[in-house]
Amino acid sequence: MSPKTIKRLEDSRDACNRIREFLKGVSMDTLLGSALLQSAVERQLEIIGEALGAAAKEDDSLVEIIPDLPRIVGLRNRLIHGYDSVDPELVWDVTQTKIPVLKKQLETAIRGSTH
Repeated sequence: MSPKTIKRLEDSRDACNRIREFLKGVSMDTLLGSALLQSAVERQLEIIGEALGAAAKEDDSLVEIIPDLPRIVGLRNRLIHGYDSVDPELVWDVTQTKIPVLKKQLETAIRGSTH
């Protein structure tokens, strides 16, 4: 993996960490009631999608480590281009069920790139 690809994976991992930090102790109702928090979380999801989309163009084998990569990029596109149709409950679900899995996959990919 190129240094640029590794950096994109690290950026994605860092965005996962920020999402977890932003939502620590936060309920779905709190997220839904806070435009600021929603914006912060959505921005991190955009970063993840953008970084992984670019990384996948550089190294198409990433989809083997991160099978949901096309869906992650799709969510980024939805957040950017279909902002008016984003379901905040879906965003909540992604943060609770997909981000922890993605973070582990990213850590595996980053570790594997240094060997």
